[in-house]
Amino acid sequence: MDVKDRKTSARETSSLLTLDATAQAQLVSAGEISPLELVDAAITRGERLNPHLNAVASVDFDLARARARDSERKAAMPFAGVPTLVKDLFNYPGHPTGFGSRMFKGQPAQGGSDYAAAIDAAGLIVLGKTTTSEFGLLGTTETLAHGPTRNPWSPTLSTGGSSGGAVAAVASGMVPIAHASDGGGSIRGPSSFSGLFGFKPSRDRTVSAGLPPTMPTARLISDHCVSRSVRDSATWLAVTEKKNLQRALPAIDVLRQGLKRRLRIGVYRRDAFGNGVTAPAEEALNTAIALCEALGHHVVECDGPGVNAEDTSDAFFALTGIALSGLFDHVATMMGPAFDETLFEPYTVELVRRARRMPGAAVAGAIRAMHAGEAAANRTIVDHDVLLSPTVPFPAFPLCQRGPTEDPDQLIAFTQRLAGFTNVASFAGWPAMSVPLYWTEDGLPVGCHFAAATGEDALLFSLAFQLEEAAPWLPRLSELAEGLSCLSA
Repeated sequence: MDVKDRKTSARETSSLLTLDATAQAQLVSAGEISPLELVDAAITRGERLNPHLNAVASVDFDLARARARDSERKAAMPFAGVPTLVKDLFNYPGHPTGFGSRMFKGQPAQGGSDYAAAIDAAGLIVLGKTTTSEFGLLGTTETLAHGPTRNPWSPTLSTGGSSGGAVAAVASGMVPIAHASDGGGSIRGPSSFSGLFGFKPSRDRTVSAGLPPTMPTARLISDHCVSRSVRDSATWLAVTEKKNLQRALPAIDVLRQGLKRRLRIGVYRRDAFGNGVTAPAEEALNTAIALCEALGHHVVECDGPGVNAEDTSDAFFALTGIALSGLFDHVATMMGPAFDETLFEPYTVELVRRARRMPGAAVAGAIRAMHAGEAAANRTIVDHDVLLSPTVPFPAFPLCQRGPTEDPDQLIAFTQRLAGFTNVASFAGWPAMSVPLYWTEDGLPVGCHFAAATGEDALLFSLAFQLEEAAPWLPRLSELAEGLSCLSA
């Protein structure tokens, strides 16, 4: 194939659908496609698919095209010219930040951050914002501001939350990679429902994404991405991690060859509340166990992190409500008589009301409970290199059952169920990942959850590379993307 033919082939959107972000950047670096052509292909596909999936909250294609033209001179960047989307909880200059809320829909971003600058420095071209549950509160993405986000594997099902728009966009092939964030499982749960690789970095590993450090829940939240491949996720972390780390993430080639020993992997089957899982989640876990053993690792059954689930859950909802209460007060002061509490979702308002009824010592007590949970979790993980469990207890669930107008107590109970495996890594500060190793007979993905001690991000990535090579999932994602190509706006 001569150069002209390669360029023609590279420009075909259908060919681009099967590529991860690294491969797309390699096309740019080789001169086989321009950043503007990549961006235009993503815009074309997004305009075709988003009416069916509702994954995108806002766009600015003129800004994206201008940045794509400017990036043509910067092909050495790791993601040079690669189109992406950022979550609507994250301030990114030039794009509105709506927080999934009617109150803030269309509001200009309040400044940038070191994290936004790192995205730019990597060469990524931001097309717009992805949908999210209001303030990231719910484990489903179906807001009063934007409506339900639909799962590409089955449009009657949820993508989870709060990074539901991000996973829908990446799984469907709108973009090869997208920003996401995780405070209790909001990267990992949606990735399980969507067949993506979802990684949550260790606490304090990445540069600031602009969250006030005094926000009660700030230490739980990690910004990262959802991706179609392990190498994309590792590269994203490498370009967003702090530069003064004692253990910076090694190069991709080093990570691929990083496991020179047999890992001790502790596997547990019940969540922090003692609940079991559905048959598909159990089968997914057994598949992961068999694969790890085939790779030579020593897998042992264990009891899982011995945390007080009730205490840590109560602490999480208390801190969340207190943070929201402060936000309400701030917005009310700014807006004066124009402040309209009904523009927030009923579930959000109820969390604030409950927080305002708490005694003054509630914050200190919640923080103590979180620290106690972290200590208990760390006592468990010292006996293992990695902990393995289900990511979530079930495959993707139907839409219109867990939205923000449902009974608050039922929503809290559902959140506890949904995040029963993932939340431990959040309050412990561990790196953790959902890996797509299993699909049900109906063709729905179910992820498995791997976690390691704080700072062991490289260990998890090396294991992920092993798993990806042994049981590649990109062909399934490519089939999905190609199947969706028949949809028209």
